[in-house]
Amino acid sequence: MVYLPTILFALGEGAVIPLIPVIAANMGADVASAALVASALVVGQLCGNLPAGWAVARIGERFTMVLAGVISIGAVVAMVLAPVLAAFAASVFLLGFCAAAFGLARHSFMTTRVPVAFRARALSLLGGSFRFGVFVGPFVTAALLQVFDEHAAIWFFLGCLIVMVILVLFGPDPEKTTPPAASNSTLSEDTGEVVTGSIPTLERAGIFRTMWAYRGVLGRLGLAAASLSAVRSARQIVLPLWGVSLGLDAQTIALVVGVSGAIDFALFYASGQVMDRFGRLWAAMPAMVLMGIGFLVLSFTHEGDSAVLWFGMLAAVLGVGNGLSSGILLTLGADTAPKQEPAAFLGSWRTLTDAGGAVAPLIVSGVTAMASLSVASGVIGVVGLLGALGFIRWIPRFSPRPDR
Repeated sequence: MVYLPTILFALGEGAVIPLIPVIAANMGADVASAALVASALVVGQLCGNLPAGWAVARIGERFTMVLAGVISIGAVVAMVLAPVLAAFAASVFLLGFCAAAFGLARHSFMTTRVPVAFRARALSLLGGSFRFGVFVGPFVTAALLQVFDEHAAIWFFLGCLIVMVILVLFGPDPEKTTPPAASNSTLSEDTGEVVTGSIPTLERAGIFRTMWAYRGVLGRLGLAAASLSAVRSARQIVLPLWGVSLGLDAQTIALVVGVSGAIDFALFYASGQVMDRFGRLWAAMPAMVLMGIGFLVLSFTHEGDSAVLWFGMLAAVLGVGNGLSSGILLTLGADTAPKQEPAAFLGSWRTLTDAGGAVAPLIVSGVTAMASLSVASGVIGVVGLLGALGFIRWIPRFSPRPDR
């Protein structure tokens, strides 16, 4: 009941994402317009985080997930029936909006229910559930396209959503079966004495008051987290473009990117082990250094005789770095969120990190247009190293092991 709904949602979404630009092109969009339609998913997720934080704080994680699932079903049906490109783009935006609500609801649940001693492993497994969908979903799409048209993957997503909503709505409610973690609540013994005075109640601060109250954390550690999100996003853009610039065929590029993604997916639980045993810094800092150096070295290899070999090697390095950072953004958000009502803070935190991921493609595109792809890769490498310094400076200095 904790991970299966996430896997279902991510599997369906991962199957649909590769087809969004294809369907847009079939509806008459040029390359630039198809890319804009595909970006509507990220923009929708970015815009959905703050409203999702409000919804989780008011109606709880379970009903937020159900509501997001029902609206997603409508968005998926609209994607199939959309008569014009603008309607299709609006459906993709709405799907991203709902994905933000779904992700934040599960993040908030894990923040309040999982003990700190193994929080990183639990959240890395949650992040791995999303990565599983993104990794396996395209293979599902490829299999469906062998038999049906491009809308088959959308119908597959619809089936995943229906099963997910039924599971969340009628299955055991983890919010009721799993009590809040002991470290997140204060327990006192009932002495039988009469209580005098008013009974304290928890006041909901609201989204914007929470953002202001935690502006220090969001402006420092949140900025470092946004840089990690930017480097991750840039990896998905730079690697395919680099292969194209080297003149490689589509199959070779897909193989290199696929191997990098497989390494990334294989390491997601190791990241949680490192964070729980040695502290958060020892996952975040090596990951950022690896990816930063990987992008910097890549920027100097384009014109060499072994450019293709360097491309394959550094794609693997970037996969290792990204795998080592699995779950770190979820974990740091949970560590720094208020313990009783984390949803409003997590909405702000996820908005900031998603903004980093949304800005990265714009940086790569702009720098490539003004200079070259090699310079863009170098810029992303510098961003990665600066982010590593930010984590060293601002990450909380504690190890959650109970014996320390």
